[in-house]
Amino acid sequence: MNAAENYFQIATDLLRQFRETQVSNIDAAAEICANSIANKGLVFVFGSGHSRFMCDEMTPRQGGLVGFVALVELAFSNHSAIVGSNGLRVPLYLEKYVGLGEEILKSFKFGRNDSFLLVSTSGIRPLIVDMAMGARERGLKVIALVSRQHSDKSTANHPSGKKLVDLADVVIDNQCPPGDCAQVIDGLEWPTGPASTLTGAMAVNMIRSATAEKLIARGISPVVLPSHHFPGQQKPEEALETFYEEYRKSLAHLYT
Repeated sequence: MNAAENYFQIATDLLRQFRETQVSNIDAAAEICANSIANKGLVFVFGSGHSRFMCDEMTPRQGGLVGFVALVELAFSNHSAIVGSNGLRVPLYLEKYVGLGEEILKSFKFGRNDSFLLVSTSGIRPLIVDMAMGARERGLKVIALVSRQHSDKSTANHPSGKKLVDLADVVIDNQCPPGDCAQVIDGLEWPTGPASTLTGAMAVNMIRSATAEKLIARGISPVVLPSHHFPGQQKPEEALETFYEEYRKSLAHLYT
C-alpha cells in the first residue's frame, strides 16, 4: 500500500470511529442548536487557525441554515502567506494571549438563546478557553469540537487551569491523534496527513443536518442557503435574496 492509499485507509478508519462513538454527542449538540434557532437565537461557530475552516463549512455554505453564524476574526485566520505580512507567527502568538477572547465577545450583545460551537483540536490555547469562559459567564451553552486524545495528554495553557472540554456542555471528539497528523512515512521526520478537517467537516455537516431535522419536527422550516446553480421552481437569485434577508433579521439582537 502506497502513502496515498494508506492515508485514505487512515481517514476512513477515523470516520468510521467517529460514527461509532460520536452520534449521541452530535445529537446532543444538534438539540442545543435547534433550541437556539427555534427561540430566535443564534449558534456562533468559532475557531482560529485551521479550525476556522469549520466555520466556513457551516456557513456560508450551500445547504447552510439561517441561525448559524461564523464568528471569524481575520487576525488569527488569515495566515496563508506564512512569513511576512499576514504570516503565521502573529496568529500563533495571539492564540496564547489571555483576555483576547473576551475582547472579541464584547463586540456583541448576545441573547439568552444564543449558543456556541467552539472548534479546536487541542482545546488548550488561552484564546479558545477565553471564548468558552465568556460564553458560560453569559449563560450560553457551549459545544466543543476537539481531539480528546490531544486535549487529555496536554497541559492546560490558560491561567485558570481550564481546558475547552472543562467548559463545554457537549464535547464532540474528532478522533484525531495528538498533533492532528495521522500518518507516519518512513524517512519523513515528522508525521503528516492531518485529519481534523475530514472529521471536523463531517461533524459540522452532521450537526447541521440533525438540527434541520429537529427544527422540522417542531414545525419550523429552516431557511436554507441554496446552491447558486440548482435548477428548481424558485430562481437561485430569489432564493438567495430570501436567505440574505432572513439572515440579516436574525442578527438584529446583536447590535441593539
